[in-house]
Amino acid sequence: MLQISERAAAQIRTVTDTKTDGFVGLRVGLKDGGCSGYAYELAFEKDPEDDDMVFEKDGAKVFVHPLHLPYLAGSVLQWAEEDFQAGFTLENPNVSRVCGCGESFDVG
Repeated sequence: MLQISERAAAQIRTVTDTKTDGFVGLRVGLKDGGCSGYAYELAFEKDPEDDDMVFEKDGAKVFVHPLHLPYLAGSVLQWAEEDFQAGFTLENPNVSRVCGCGESFDVG
């Protein structure tokens, strides 16, 4: 299960409701990379894949491939705005180690 915060849901809806690209939701996944093993991969999508798990909050949809779900289970998708940057973040209870730059992580 992946949870979506109210602020993250609002941001997803802003993109899917106002953009003309036909996006209907946000894909949250993992890719191999970095010095710790995995990095998050987020991208707006036009359609979920047939086997995707779809999580929804207040009309905002998040797609997760079933193979990534064990690594993301219990995570909370957040929207953060700080000084000069804004973006989605994940609070992931499965992370056992984060690299020094904060771009990659390992689960254990």
